Amino acid sequence: MSANTIRKAATLTALCSLSGLAHATNGDQMLGVTATQWGMAGAVVAAPQDAGTVLSNPAGLATLEMDEFRADMGFGFLNPPRKANGADSDSDLYMIPSGALAFRIDEQLTLGMGMAGLSGMGVDFADIMAAAPGFQPVVTTKQFYKIAPGFAFKVNDRLNIGAALNIDYQSLSIYNASMSLPQNQVYGFGASLGLTYQISDTLRFGAAYISEQNMSAFKWNIASDGDDPTAMPGGRYEMTMDAPQTLQIGLAYMPNPDLLVEADIKQIQFSDVLDKVTLKTPGGNQVMDFGWDDQTVFAIAMQKKVNDKTTVRVGYNYGASPIGKEDVANNYGSLAVTEHHLSLGMTRQMTSKASVSLSYVRAFNNEIKDSVGNSIELEQNVLNLQISYRN
Repeated sequence: MSANTIRKAATLTALCSLSGLAHATNGDQMLGVTATQWGMAGAVVAAPQDAGTVLSNPAGLATLEMDEFRADMGFGFLNPPRKANGADSDSDLYMIPSGALAFRIDEQLTLGMGMAGLSGMGVDFADIMAAAPGFQPVVTTKQFYKIAPGFAFKVNDRLNIGAALNIDYQSLSIYNASMSLPQNQVYGFGASLGLTYQISDTLRFGAAYISEQNMSAFKWNIASDGDDPTAMPGGRYEMTMDAPQTLQIGLAYMPNPDLLVEADIKQIQFSDVLDKVTLKTPGGNQVMDFGWDDQTVFAIAMQKKVNDKTTVRVGYNYGASPIGKEDVANNYGSLAVTEHHLSLGMTRQMTSKASVSLSYVRAFNNEIKDSVGNSIELEQNVLNLQISYRN
C-alpha cells in the first residue's frame, strides 16, 4: 500500500467520523434542552412549559405561566454505548448544560434568553477497520453550543409571534493513525421564528422555523514531517460544518389545567449540510460523501398533574435514521442512528415559586449494516435535572 493511499484512507476514516460526533437522538439533534422538554420527548412547540422555549419556539415565551420573571437551569448526562464494525467506543458519558431566562415586560412583550449544548461528545475507537486491524484508531471530540436572545409578542388573545437570534459556538478535534487536527473553535449565526395560535379553549397550534446555522470554517495549520512518509502533508486544512435548518409544527390538547397532550412533526434538513462535506487540503479538495438524508420526526407526549405538587410526563419520539445502509462505509464513527425513543419525566413543586424537574429518555438500540457486513450501532440513556424559579 503506497504512502499516498494510506494518507487518503486515514483522511477518509477520520472525516467519516465527523458527521456523527453528536450522537444526540434525532440524527445529531437533541430532543430538548431542559428536563421538561426531554420528558415531553421534544413535543413542546405548541405548549411549552419553561423558558427553554426560546431555543425551540420563541413565541412560546408569551404562553408561560409567570408574572414577571422565570428561570430554568439544569444539566444532563448522556450515556451512548455504540459500536462500529463490532468495536466498542471507550468514551460513553457526556454532560449536557442548559439554562434559560424569561422576563415579562408587559402584557404583550416577553423577553428571553437561553443557552444549551445542542450536540457534542465524540468517539474513541481503538480500531474500526476489520480489513486493516491495528491501523485505524479514531479519537474525536466535538462541541456545539447555542445562545439565543429572543422575544415573544402577544398580537391578540389567540396569536403570539416570536423570534430569536442564534449565536453558535463549535469546537472540533480529530486524531487517527495518520491524521492529527488539534482542538479548534469557530462561531456562527442563525435565527429562529415561531408562533402559537389558540384555536379554541382546548386546542393550541404551534410552529417554529430554525434557520441553517452558518458556521465559519475550521482552519488548521499543520507542520510537515518529512521523515514520515505516511504523515499528513504540512500546510493549511479547512472545513465548514453548518447545522441544519428545521421546521416543526404541533398541536396541543388541554381539556383542563391538569392535562396536556401534544403531538409534533419536525423536518430536519440534514441533506443540506451533511450530504457532502469538503475538506480543503494542501493537495486539493477532498469531498466526503456522508450521504445523510433529511429526517422527519414524530413526537407525542402527555403531561398530567397528579396533585398540587407533582406533575408527571411520558412521551414517544420516532425519526428514521438519516444514515442509510448504502452509506454505512462512509460514516464509521457517525453513530447518529437511533430511531425509537421513550421518555419519562416529572416535576415536583418545592415552594410556591421553586420546582425541580427530572427526566429520563431511553433511545433503543439500532444497528445499520450494509451489504458487505460493515455496521454502525447505537443506543442511549439520557438523564436530566432542572431547577425552576418563577414569580
